[in-house]
Amino acid sequence: MLTSPYGTWPSPVDAALAAAHDGRPEWVGFVGDEVWWTEPRPAEGGRRALVRRTAEGTEETVLPAPWHVRNRVVEYGGCPWTGAMDAGRPLVVFTHFADQRMYRYEPGGEPLALTPPSLVGAGLRWADPHLDLDRGEVWCVLEEFTGDGPGDVRRVLAAVPLDGSAAEDRSAVRELTDGRHRFVTGPRLSPDGRRAAWLAWDHPRMPWDGTELLVAEIGADGVLHGVHTVAGGPREAIAQADWSADGSLLYTSDRSGWWNLYRDGTPLCPREEEFAGPLWRPGLRWFAPLDSGLIAVVHGRGSTMLGILDPESGEIGDAVGPWTEFAPTLAARGGRAVAVGAGPRTGYEVVELDTVTGRTRAIGARHRDAVDPAYYPEPRIRTFPGPDGREVHAHVYPPHHPTCTASDGEAPPYVIWAHGGPTDRVPLVLDLAIAYFTSRGIGVAEVNYGGSTGYGRAYRERLREQWGVVDVEDCAAVARALAEEGTADPDRLAIRGGSAGGWTAAASLTTTDVYACGTIVYPILDLATWGPGDTHDFESRYLESLIGPFTEVPARYAERSPTSHADRLTAPFLLLQGLDDVICPPAQSERFLARIAGRDVPHAHLTFAGEGHGFRRAETMVRALEAELSLYAQVFGLDVPGVPRLELHP
Repeated sequence: MLTSPYGTWPSPVDAALAAAHDGRPEWVGFVGDEVWWTEPRPAEGGRRALVRRTAEGTEETVLPAPWHVRNRVVEYGGCPWTGAMDAGRPLVVFTHFADQRMYRYEPGGEPLALTPPSLVGAGLRWADPHLDLDRGEVWCVLEEFTGDGPGDVRRVLAAVPLDGSAAEDRSAVRELTDGRHRFVTGPRLSPDGRRAAWLAWDHPRMPWDGTELLVAEIGADGVLHGVHTVAGGPREAIAQADWSADGSLLYTSDRSGWWNLYRDGTPLCPREEEFAGPLWRPGLRWFAPLDSGLIAVVHGRGSTMLGILDPESGEIGDAVGPWTEFAPTLAARGGRAVAVGAGPRTGYEVVELDTVTGRTRAIGARHRDAVDPAYYPEPRIRTFPGPDGREVHAHVYPPHHPTCTASDGEAPPYVIWAHGGPTDRVPLVLDLAIAYFTSRGIGVAEVNYGGSTGYGRAYRERLREQWGVVDVEDCAAVARALAEEGTADPDRLAIRGGSAGGWTAAASLTTTDVYACGTIVYPILDLATWGPGDTHDFESRYLESLIGPFTEVPARYAERSPTSHADRLTAPFLLLQGLDDVICPPAQSERFLARIAGRDVPHAHLTFAGEGHGFRRAETMVRALEAELSLYAQVFGLDVPGVPRLELHP
């Protein structure tokens, strides 16, 4: 063993390797008996490719570059494709990111535009599509901008002809709903084609606050009749709905305090577990009904498992394998269920569960060790005491190297990671960005602070009107606990986060003295300028639950904002920003920097043209990781060779 100070260990996990493995396969589905999905291509400008697994078991990229299967509905994007067999051949409908139009594609041909180009504002956008071959249409969510402002938008269910007749004619698109609801998910058609179900909600609610489950009859003319609400409301969040093979309506509701699965209003497996999660994007799926009447489910408390639920007995048989986390994408056909799973020693891969044999295997995007697994992080699932005796959940990744150790008595530096959302959760999976630090001797602690999902509604609502307080306190509680128990060096603690995590990082640096430095990535920094008209429509009223209604507590918006407390900032920091970010616009960062001008606070501000909210290009991710490591090296006094020096300016 080589004895060397923490943070200086040589590592084969470089930034390029970590960037190449960023992202995961998504949006799995069946086209006939074939499994299809999308997957990231960081080296190809960050596009998402559509991939199929053929009957022979090989993987094929369906569309070459520059086709980019992704959309911008609610800016985070919803399900971008659907497919079916038509006359014995695959027929696929997808959205293309560059123009946001929807296309029809049959292998061997060229994509055919189905929707018109946009003439107003930010565009016509389409998501969560579902084929209705009998009517020759694709039913989906239409997001239509009516002006140039981010709030000039309407969303309806729409039916688009598959023959391309709407490609230049907006009037050929049939609108199925009247736009009375601000947000909708794509419709799910009953097996007999006579009913449709979908979710809807309105400002100021977010979908995890409360949604309505709507059902309508489908007339012979394809028009929806008798729309009515069957479940949900302002304080009940329905996250997904679908139909079983016998025509029963299935849905997940948190009416009990946990997202559980219901059939026609009756709970099927009442547990203090989550069978759903936050509906950040239309089309997310946590359950899929099988033809046999069984139901494939993604469920758990904290981490999630893939299982098969028998709705008659309420029993679940879980898949066996190395996966400790399953993403909210799921499909079923016959006796097969397909999901996307990962674990602490395997990246996300497409996983198939055969309900007849019980066999579970990876069938697509299979994990391949990019480096000797001896360098992989080794997580510890921890629960820490927080203020007022509340529990704080975290994943702690100590420094780990197969041939290096530090001197006796030395405590390592640690970085506290605050996840985005903030209504989200960090999964327990292999992340080479974490390995980039832990293999060099820098510990990482990911905190599922109060407000995170996966632990029931009460835990989720700890953040109600407490954003900038509970999240900051919980991260600090973990950091202090690690220092007090000797796991971390109290003088070498850092915090980092992106989006809402960037807010938590910035708020932590301006309101506590716990951290020696921090990394702030595409953050929210000024609440007074992050609302209607300033950010995208989906989250424009989010602050009413996170902070409180502005008309009632205007002072709180200033009190919580890091920009308001920039004069308290003394710790060095790195600020990373995509210039095309419409969710957390660059102006937020610019105002923050203006407030610290002339205060001699060492910092660096790196911007990236062509990047939005969430970095997707390999070169961006490499630059960001190397800059972050250089910041820690300078502040913590580490000798890290081979990493470009980040210039810190006062």
